[in-house]
Parts: sequence; structure tokens; C-alpha cells
Amino acid sequence: MLIIRSVIAILCLCYCCLQTLLEEEAHEEAIFLQIAQLLLLALSGGVKGIRGESDWQCKYSTGFSSTVRPHSVSILEFGAKGDGKTVNTLAFQNAIFYLRSFADKGGAQLYVPPGRWLTGSFNLTSHLTLFLERDAIILASQDSSHWPVIEPLPSYGRGIDLPGGRHRSLINGYELKDVVITGDNGTIDGQGAVWWEWFNSHSLNYSRPHLVELESSNDILISNLTFLNSPAWNIHTFYCSNVQVQNITVRAPSDSPYTNGIVPDSCSDVCIEACHISVGYDAIALKSGWDEYGIAYNRSTSNVHINRVNLQSSAGSALAFGSEMSGGISIIYAEQLHIFNSFSGIKIKTTRGRGGYIKDIVISDIVMENVHVALELTGQCEDHPDDHFDPDAFPIISGITLKNMIGSNITLAGNLIGIHQAPFTAICLSDISLSVTSEPSSSWVCSDVFGFSKSVFPEPCSDLQAPYSNSSLCLSLLYPTGHAEAL
Repeated sequence: MLIIRSVIAILCLCYCCLQTLLEEEAHEEAIFLQIAQLLLLALSGGVKGIRGESDWQCKYSTGFSSTVRPHSVSILEFGAKGDGKTVNTLAFQNAIFYLRSFADKGGAQLYVPPGRWLTGSFNLTSHLTLFLERDAIILASQDSSHWPVIEPLPSYGRGIDLPGGRHRSLINGYELKDVVITGDNGTIDGQGAVWWEWFNSHSLNYSRPHLVELESSNDILISNLTFLNSPAWNIHTFYCSNVQVQNITVRAPSDSPYTNGIVPDSCSDVCIEACHISVGYDAIALKSGWDEYGIAYNRSTSNVHINRVNLQSSAGSALAFGSEMSGGISIIYAEQLHIFNSFSGIKIKTTRGRGGYIKDIVISDIVMENVHVALELTGQCEDHPDDHFDPDAFPIISGITLKNMIGSNITLAGNLIGIHQAPFTAICLSDISLSVTSEPSSSWVCSDVFGFSKSVFPEPCSDLQAPYSNSSLCLSLLYPTGHAEAL
């Protein structure tokens, strides 16, 4: 039955695409070609990918004591007021300090009832659940003095906006274990408009804070919440392992500067699933350090599974890799992506001096609508933290597979610009059908990239047209049994 439902769903999508194409007065030949490819996708690779969904579920072992803690206190017990005006930073800090005493007793829960709970930055503790009831809103203070200034990350060497330090994020954790941030669809609102104004007017003294930032921590679960209007990134985990982000909504205005959604940064064993993200810049961005600092820190982002997500990025990319990737990014599997109303669909970005690598990436079962550039690879991101980077530290980009992808109202199918001294290799494309608004002959732009393709429309650049049979790496990525075991 699941296979039948999947075929029916894609047939319905075919019908919608047909209507769109007819309305746009597309040529009859293009219409029938796209329909034929979509049917092929439904009856072969597309159904295979959907049918195999259960084989790709996150399989990381959990170290959570329990999502239901044996002890629970309400923020009200520490004098907090949910009137949207009283600053409750001290109440949150005192509550969490008290709950530390339950760490060896199964942990504890801090309950946030309905209300508008204004606060500055506060830290979590291990074996803790922060639970936001429905209609509970944690409001971030717009007073910058409520956000302490801390040192930059060692793998970055500076803040993301400015050299030097950075404001500590709203909700923080350092060297923690067994942390759950969840609720009944409660909300964490960063009230970031003032920070965006300071950024745009070049009035910042330090780099902007994020909403949630966890460092060097293990066994993290973030679920069933809405994140709004972050000053900068929404969820930033760095140097962490076993991170699960499930069933969250992330939103920021289309013109909000660099408001990334979820950013796993030098992390391993990460699961992101069933999320809805609509932000001003990258919806999901995988990172691992910046130039010489990331190379020296030498911690990669690896074993990441992204599944069943809706992504929208106004000025950035729905799914991005880099550009800070000097520690390396590998073994990533992303499937069942719905990407819409975005500047770039999937983007890999790096530059000379980054070092590191992006490899062993499989992205499948993708639906795109109203996207300017469907696939973008660039080796020309020339931003550096300082002038001390090694210009001969060339990144390695290899083993990038996209398969089972359909798109409507796409301006440019691909913009793939590698590095002349270190071309991008083994770019593997299969079963891709895009309805492009540009001329098919000019819908791909390529230089210094080499790869393989099968059943791709519009036809890609000549350097991507070698058959799959010429590449054992592409074959292994098309049928990633080893990746399934790793994930």
C-alpha cells in the first residue's frame, strides 16, 4: 500500500507540473518528456527511495535518561512573571542551578507555563528537560547588556560578523550530557529586529548571538517547538555528538540578514527530521570551522541524516554545505526534501585557503518549486577570518550524489564553478527532471567540475555527461548500502 500511495502522490505531482507547464505555454515535447521522466521516477528510483525510508531512520544510540523526568519544577516557583515585561533572567538561572542537584537522580524538568517570559541569556545543565507548554513564549531581551560577551570559537578564530568576541546566545550549554529542549509547540522568540538593524547599519560591537547554542555536548534532543526571529542563527550545535532535531518550525523574515535555521558545526551523529524552516539565509547549513582555525581544530561534521523537511531560503540556500568547512564534512544523507521559494536549492561552497573536504554526500527524493538555482557548487567564497590563511590549502570536493529530483519554475538548473587547481570531482547526477525558465542549452554553467550523469533533463554540461558505468564511486553512492549501515 505504501508503494501505491507513493506512486499516486507522484502522479498527482506530475499532473500539477503538467498544468503549470501548460499555463506557461511550454512546448509539447518538453511536457511529455518531463511527464515520462516523472513516471519513471515514480515507478523505479523514486518509489525505491520512498519505500526504503524505514531503512534510513536515525539509528544513533541515545544517552537520554528519559524524556519524562522524575522531578519537575515550574519557572513560577522562582519568581518569574509571564507578562512580557518583567526580565526573568535570574529566575531561569536560579531554577537551573537548583535542578543541578537532581542530575544523579534521573534528572529534572523545568516547566514553562503559558505566558510571555522575557529573559536574557542563561545556561542549561546536564540531565535536564526544558519544557515549554503550548502558548508559552520565551522572549529574548532586546537589551544587548543581557547578552554577555564571550570568546570566539576556537575553530573560527573570530565572530561570524566581526573580528573578536561574540554575544553569548539566549539558551546555552557547555560540556553537557542528556539535554532535552522540547514542549507542546511552545515558542522561543529571539526578537531579532534590533540586532538586524545594528548589523545592517554596521553598529555592532560584537558578533550577534544565536537562539540555542550547545558546545561540546552529547545526547541532545530538540523537538516540538517553534523558533522565531533569531538575532543570527537559530540552532547552533558545535563539537557535539548524538544530536536529534525533530518536528520543529523555524521562521525569520525574508530580509533578515544571515538568519540560518539549523547549523550542525563539527558535529557527529546528527538527525534532522520532520522540520519546517523558512529563514532569510541558509535553512540547514553544515559547517566545520574556518580556514587555519578549522584545520588546526580538525573536527569534522559526519554521519548526518536529514529526512522529511520543508526548506525555504530567501537569500541563501535551502541546504548548504560550508562555506566554513575546514575540518571536513562527510557521510551525509538527505532525503525527502521539499524546497520552495528559495534563491538556491542545494549549495556547496568553499574557496582556496579553506582546506578540508566535502565528500560522500547523497541527496535524494527532492521536490523543488520556484527556485532560482537548483544546484550550486562554488569554489569562489573569498571571505576569510583574517590574512593568515594558507593559500595552498585547497579543499577536496568529491563524491556528491543527487538523485530522484524534480523541479518546477527553476531559473538555472546548475551553476557549478570549481577551483582550477583543485577541480570538484565525482559529481554524480541521476534521474533529475527540472522545468526551467531559461533556455535548456544555457541552464547549466560549469567550470573545473567533473562528474557523471544519467537521465538528467535539461542535459547537463559535457563535463557531467560521462556514463555512470565509468565511475565506481558514483555507482557506490547510487546504491549506498555502506552509508545505510553507517547511518
